[in-house]
Amino acid sequence: MTPPEDPEYREDLLARDGTLLRRWDNGAQGVPVVVSNGLGASPTAWPFLHGADCGYHATSWHHRGLGGSARPDDETRISVHDHVDDLLTVMDAAGMSRALVVGWSVGVAIAIEAARRAPDRVAGLLVLGGAATGAFRVLPQLSPLPAQVPEGVHRRAAQIGGWLLRVVGPPTAGLINLLPRSLDAGRDALGRAGVDPAQLDPTGSAAPMITLAEVAREFARHDWTWFSRLVLAAAEHPTPDDLGSLHVPVTIVSGDLDTLAPPADMTALAAVLPDARLVRLPGSHFLPLQFPDALAGELAALATRAQL
Repeated sequence: MTPPEDPEYREDLLARDGTLLRRWDNGAQGVPVVVSNGLGASPTAWPFLHGADCGYHATSWHHRGLGGSARPDDETRISVHDHVDDLLTVMDAAGMSRALVVGWSVGVAIAIEAARRAPDRVAGLLVLGGAATGAFRVLPQLSPLPAQVPEGVHRRAAQIGGWLLRVVGPPTAGLINLLPRSLDAGRDALGRAGVDPAQLDPTGSAAPMITLAEVAREFARHDWTWFSRLVLAAAEHPTPDDLGSLHVPVTIVSGDLDTLAPPADMTALAAVLPDARLVRLPGSHFLPLQFPDALAGELAALATRAQL
């Protein structure tokens, strides 16, 4: 039995095609939120969605073949559309008829596709570190002449990067496992490193009560060949051509130092969505760990816009 002071739990359920999924739930009462996480990321990366008094009923799941979820019998069933099926299945299991969807990294494409397919289920979107396509931008922006690198070249570079994960992933995981548990994500650790936390967090908020090393260790446990296949499958997802008809409130958070989803791409996404708010933070691709309170504030504002 789950102790009353720790209402969070995980459960296994079946996806629409029979694949076993591992669902996480914070067990709290409040505004319904579904986290469409980055590939391989865990709920630990979202500290403001933990605790019985966080104000949100939050749920998420581990992608197929990762973190306790099984690989599908048909191993081609790992497209963005399959992940959207899983998101809706997880919503049903959590008893959510309508919810805010938080998308991070590849989870952004999944969140946007869910809003396109089931606009009655998605009340609003908070997206960061990703775009409507599932492909990462591996090549740098060539400002002021980005057209010198066609989008097709960027997609091919993302595919090559996905293949290289099979080579660089295992040794990287070995190094991550050597990280000391004292590597705290908090403001005290930043101070010890000679970094002014106020320059990184304009909200002046408290730091997440987790360690960066532990989040990294969770990520390092994955099968890197399978993870590479998931990345490659997501990269095949094209940018929808009807984003202008997506009439749900959207908050887009861009990291100024994010090279996988650079500010120019996030700004372009905001420009085509009818009800989009663009927020820029001086962080990298890992904004949930760097600016949890800033994101918590944006989520609360989105809930008001969505009338939840």
